[in-house]
Amino acid sequence: VQLQASGGGLVQAGGSLRLSCVASGRPFRNYPVAGWLRQAPGKDREFVALINTSGGGTHYGDSVKGRFTISRDTVTNTVYLQMDSLKPEDTAVYYCAADSNYYKISSGTAAFWGQGTQVTVSS
Repeated sequence: VQLQASGGGLVQAGGSLRLSCVASGRPFRNYPVAGWLRQAPGKDREFVALINTSGGGTHYGDSVKGRFTISRDTVTNTVYLQMDSLKPEDTAVYYCAADSNYYKISSGTAAFWGQGTQVTVSS
């Protein structure tokens, strides 16, 4: 399984970005849970959001609830993270991940990871 993340960039506080994570092959058949985590300099990796790519169920970290939305396109094997009302504290490298269950994604112990995309929010 290979994951390719993109869509990061520099945005002002209050702005929006959409991240994409494209999975090669048909990985979601065996690893149906995909999500995003982030890591800011000097901080631990933090869970952001996950989605069950087959059923569509979602779960969010407390710091992003109501601002971020995770979705998936099962035709293109892509998972998206729509980030609205961005804050400077959202600045981090964002990683997409995939595995078989919610715990492995939310705990940061997923088997498959993308390369990360930088999101910088200026105040």
